[in-house]
This record gives sequence, structure tokens and C-alpha cells, in this order.
Amino acid sequence: MNDVDTTPVIEVTDLVRVFGKRTVLNGVSFKIHRGETMVIMGGSGCGKSTLLRHIIGAMKPTSGSIKIFGEDITHMDERELASIRRRFGMLFQSGALLASMTVGENVALPISEHSQLSDDDVDQIVKRKLQMVGLTGFEHLKPAEISGGMKKRVGLARALALDPELLFSDEPTSGLDPIMTAVVDKLTLELTRESGMTALVVTHDMTSAFRIASNMIMLGRGSIIAQGTPAEIRSSPNPEVQQFINGEADGPVPLNLSQDDHEHRQHVAPRPLISARGRLSRKMP
Repeated sequence: MNDVDTTPVIEVTDLVRVFGKRTVLNGVSFKIHRGETMVIMGGSGCGKSTLLRHIIGAMKPTSGSIKIFGEDITHMDERELASIRRRFGMLFQSGALLASMTVGENVALPISEHSQLSDDDVDQIVKRKLQMVGLTGFEHLKPAEISGGMKKRVGLARALALDPELLFSDEPTSGLDPIMTAVVDKLTLELTRESGMTALVVTHDMTSAFRIASNMIMLGRGSIIAQGTPAEIRSSPNPEVQQFINGEADGPVPLNLSQDDHEHRQHVAPRPLISARGRLSRKMP
């Protein structure tokens, strides 16, 4: 019998983050296994960006734990986190390219920081990564000389520079046209399905989300209100989920929300988690 590593790549347990009197994350728990693409979605202010910052170690929780590759990062210092971060890549919402550097220099940055490779070897890696995202020959241009969609792809090439096991993407298709969105989605699918990379994607783009996800989580008021496969999410009986995925103006999330209403929604416990099979649960298994 072959030994198979069943340790989750990411395991979040009872994560809580409180700012003053406001609870932004309230008992969030989930697991992501190797080769999966987990999409985190939800409306503005639901806590998804805060959740991502905790998972990459940029913020510390009030309570709970986060394990990446089986190691609890919750209390790690920057030196300890650095060894974990070498194993994952990050695609930022804006691309986050350095304007003073060329495209090639931007992609080379993590390689230069974390390896002792020669300049020739770095150049070859940069060319391969740019070829992977369809930008062969663009290494000498500056970010100002390329389109927004190209910047996103350069950002992806940089995130892949060290051949990471895990890819984090923050709104990877924000601001892109439908064709470029499909290109970025196709690249994400190829990376996870063909090379076994694990991905966690934060997005509110429902077309993209349902195209790339193997599993999905929807946050509401800092807690998980729905989870499952794309088919399970589509058939969720939760009206808040249906309002969000269908982009409906009328529903449980009101258009006009006063400050008092906002504070009330942040402190009211969300509806119990509803699986696709109609069972109620308080936590993920």
C-alpha cells in the first residue's frame, strides 16, 4: 500500500479576528488539499481580504490557528514565516509591479532574493515564466508600456517564479475584459490540474469563480455561510447565497444600509451553514 500524504495544504481552525468592538472573522474553519482550487467569495466587508492576510501571515488572529504545509504559522516570527513563504506565490489584485523595473526584472525579483543562481540562469527562468503566461519577448518593457491584462499576467509569472506549491490570488480578474479573464482562468486551471499546484483565490467575479473552483466558500458577516463544490453552491437554499451568485439587487442583503444596521449585521450570528444536501452544520468536517 502506497503512503499518501493526506495532510491539508491549508488548515484554518476556529479563526477569530476582532478590531476593537468589531468581529471581522468569527470562527472560520476549513481545509484545502493538494491540487484543489478553493475560491473564497462574499460581498464587500465580509472579511475575505482579512482572511487572506491572515493565511499569508501578514496579520495575526485574535484566536484560532492556521496551518500551512502542516506547520502552524499563527505564532511564527518573520524569519520562520520566510521559509514557508518561499513555498507559495502571491498574485496581487493590481499586479503590484514595480514601475521602475522592467517586466523581466519584476519577474526575476523573487528569484534573486531567494536563490544564488547566476544571471544567465535567472534570465532563462524569467523567459520560461513569461512564455508560460503568453508574454514571450516582453521582458525589456516597463509596466507603463503594457496593458492592465498584461500586468496581471506578469504578476502571475512573478508569483510562479520559484515554482511554488501553493498560489494565492487576490481578485485576479478584477478590471479585466471577458477574454482576458478567460485567459487568466485558463492559466490557473492549467497550473492546478497539470502540475498539481494548490490555489486559493479571493474573488467576487462569479463567472470566473465557477469556472476555476473545485470547492467554494462564501463568507457573510465574518463567518462561513455556505461551502461546497460549485454545483452545491449553485443549488444552495440560502437566499443570501442566491442573491450574491445571481447578482440580485433585492434580497437579504439590503441596498440601503445604515451604520447601525452595519454594526448589527457584524454582531448577529449568521445563518447555520447549509450544505448542498440540505443538512445543517456549524463547522466544516
